[in-house]
Amino acid sequence: MGIIVTKFGGSSVADGIQLAKLKNIIEQNKDRKYVIVSAPGKRFEQDNKVTDLLYLCKAHIDHNLDYRQIFQVVCDRFLALKLNLNIDVDLEKEFAEIDRNLQNNGSEDYIASRGEYLTALVVSAYLGYDFVDTADLICFDERGKLLDEETNKRLSEELSKHERAVIPGFYGSKPDGSIKTFSRGGSDITGALVARAVKADVYENWTDVSGFMVADPKIVKNPERIDMVSYKELRELSYMGASVLHEDAIYPVRASNIPINIRNTNDPDNPGTLIVSDTSEKAEDKIITGIAGSKDFVVIAIYKNMMSAEVGFVRRCLSILEDYGVPVEHLPSSIDTISIVLSKKKLNGKLEDIVEEMHRRLQPDSLDVHENMALIATVGRGMNRRRGVSAKLFDALYKAGINVRMIDQGSSEMNIIVGVENVDFENAIRAIYNAFFGEGEETKL
Repeated sequence: MGIIVTKFGGSSVADGIQLAKLKNIIEQNKDRKYVIVSAPGKRFEQDNKVTDLLYLCKAHIDHNLDYRQIFQVVCDRFLALKLNLNIDVDLEKEFAEIDRNLQNNGSEDYIASRGEYLTALVVSAYLGYDFVDTADLICFDERGKLLDEETNKRLSEELSKHERAVIPGFYGSKPDGSIKTFSRGGSDITGALVARAVKADVYENWTDVSGFMVADPKIVKNPERIDMVSYKELRELSYMGASVLHEDAIYPVRASNIPINIRNTNDPDNPGTLIVSDTSEKAEDKIITGIAGSKDFVVIAIYKNMMSAEVGFVRRCLSILEDYGVPVEHLPSSIDTISIVLSKKKLNGKLEDIVEEMHRRLQPDSLDVHENMALIATVGRGMNRRRGVSAKLFDALYKAGINVRMIDQGSSEMNIIVGVENVDFENAIRAIYNAFFGEGEETKL
């Protein structure tokens, strides 16, 4: 007998119908012993997420506006769950306590966390599991930094007392007892922390998609699902803009070598995507694991004769960006040239000042700025074992009429990054996808 930790996202707990699916999933496998829940998400397109409503309540109070109508909407959502599920839980008492804290200027983190708290109470009553609050188990310091070792110790000790439990995601507390939340999506982190604490065999993350797709379904129609992905590949794809797990949710389970299984609450028979430490044994099955990218980068291309002989040139380049507080995304270079890739969003209007400072301190022979650039990463552990992968990728872009403005390949040979104009972004992703996954396309080189 093993231990499976399951985390259900907002769409999976949005209403009674979704919670019935949750219960059926839990009952299908007796090893699913610890359940982490988010706050209810949208039930339909025009609906509101409970957490957004709670933030709105706090905003109304801060601006001396009446919050009660909004708060009543939140209460009605949970009362409807209680009625539909026919469970015995005293929600009115909880509403009264939250309302008192709202009136007494409760913190934003406290107010926002009540969605997960109430959901966990409802689900624990529905499943007949113990309710375990994370308020005193997930520990932050005074500045809001997670205390990793203390958190693991407290979770391990408390959960060892409960054979089965429902646990609210998203929050813990500081030393003074005040509630502290993770950033949005933080229930994924709670689930990972619980999985590590109980030494789970697998951490299941249930959502509304059947795992990760090779490419963005908004760009590529019906892309293939990624059956298995390594933590390293996942980080590459996440960094390049793929919508995946909260990055902080990966570390606790990765360090403990616990697989993550992304599953679909609405399609529970679909195996989803399995995230593991190493996929080398499966590397022969697929050349490419995934394709991801994002728009709006700026490339500063610097040329200086004999740059390679000038000691400290790259250091001076990077120190200028450090002075302006701008992180570097990529840094492809050659003997006399260097290209500095920056996120336009992170520049915050500092581009002209940075360029001026580079001219002054570096004295380049030429410095060109290319704006409106997009970066696309083609990621795969099988790439370095196959000849002709780069040729196939660039041939596809050539045939699609796309001009490649920049090429960068990491030392791990796990990815190839190309820079194209923003206007070519979607067509470039489709061209790369079709080259390796297109209908009738041979994927073995």
